[in-house]
Amino acid sequence: MPVADLYNIKKEKLGELQLSDDVFGVAVNSHLLHTVVRMQMAGRRAGTACTKTRVEVKGSSAKPFKQKGTGRARSGSKRSPLWRGGGVSHGPKPKDYSLKLSKKVRKLGLRMALSARVAENNCTVLDDFQLEEIKTKKFVSVMNGFDITSALIVVPEEIVALAKSSRNVHGFQVVPTIGLNVYDVLRYKHLILLQNSIELLEKRLLS
Repeated sequence: MPVADLYNIKKEKLGELQLSDDVFGVAVNSHLLHTVVRMQMAGRRAGTACTKTRVEVKGSSAKPFKQKGTGRARSGSKRSPLWRGGGVSHGPKPKDYSLKLSKKVRKLGLRMALSARVAENNCTVLDDFQLEEIKTKKFVSVMNGFDITSALIVVPEEIVALAKSSRNVHGFQVVPTIGLNVYDVLRYKHLILLQNSIELLEKRLLS
């Protein structure tokens, strides 16, 4: 069963925590992680690119000039893709790029991503992350104390001072437990978990 050291924001060790083996000790399958990330990224694509075909372009359907005798190439419509202002041949149309994965696979992917960070020793557990004031300098000071330059910080619920103090610092993101996903876990080098968020995560991923 994985064990994590528990710290406060001053990097003082407060004890150890037993982590669930079913959430933080899962064997990692890189193909499954890739599939889940593909699903997330595909779901973010708007798929709204659209061009008009010759049928949809506004304009007369009359033949622009007679077939013979003008010295010009034959043409049957001003809406032809060959003409300026005409339709587009084989252009993009609105499309749904989303992929579907079962809830079971999505949860397994998140458990694997969390397990990977724990196995790499890139996971830090804090008892709390309450800052006395909204101050970017204070947040940076705490991260420098842990020698962390990039991290995803998982909180049980929104902490206003933390969110506002970290939002202008490149390489960091604060996310509530309910919004945690595979892409964000893998995107950042380090994972910071608040003690209260671990219980919520285990409840969410084992239900």
